[in-house]
Amino acid sequence: MSDEKNEKLTDHDYDGIQELDNSLPQWWLGLLYLTLLFGAGYYCYYELGSGPSIQDEFASEVAAMESKKTAAPPSLFPEMPKLVAYQTSAEKLAVGKTVFQNRCVSCHGDKGQGLIGPNLTDDYWIHGDGKIGAIAKVVHDGVLDKGMPPWVTLLTDEELYSVTAYVKSLRGTNPAGAKASQGNLVKE
Repeated sequence: MSDEKNEKLTDHDYDGIQELDNSLPQWWLGLLYLTLLFGAGYYCYYELGSGPSIQDEFASEVAAMESKKTAAPPSLFPEMPKLVAYQTSAEKLAVGKTVFQNRCVSCHGDKGQGLIGPNLTDDYWIHGDGKIGAIAKVVHDGVLDKGMPPWVTLLTDEELYSVTAYVKSLRGTNPAGAKASQGNLVKE
C-alpha cells in the first residue's frame, strides 16, 4: 500500500507535507464539462446566432411598459350598485376598516382625522363631493400631486370597495384632535 501511495506523490513539498496526485471526482468533471458546453452554446446563440441583444431586450421591455401606460386601468365605476351595497354590510365595513388600518393610517390617522392627508370625517372635501362615487374615484385613481397613490394596482376589487365604504362611514364621526377642515363644504 505504501508503494501505491509513493507512486501518487508529487515532487511538491510544503513544510514537510507532500502532495498526492489524485484525480478529480467524476461528478465535478461532469459539471465542468456541462458548464463549458452550456457556455459555448450560449456564446454561439447570443453572439454569433439569432439571440436577442441587450438593446433588443431593452427595446421590447420599453415597448411593453409604453403599452401598459396607454392602456386604461380597469374602471371601478360599473360596479356602483355593489359599492353602495357595501355601505350597509358590517362584514364589508370590517374588511374596509382592516384595509384602512393597514394602508391609510399613516396619512389619514387611525380614525380618519387626518395627519398628512386630509380629515375624512368632516363635511369638507378637497377632491370630489364626498359621495361614494367620488370617494371611489380618489381611492381608485389616487391623487399623485398630493402624494396619494392609485390603489387600483395595490388592492383587490373587494378591498377597494370595502375601504371606500369604510371611508364613507367615517363622515360625521368628528374624532378628537381632527385636522382642520380643508377644501369645499359639501352637504348631502
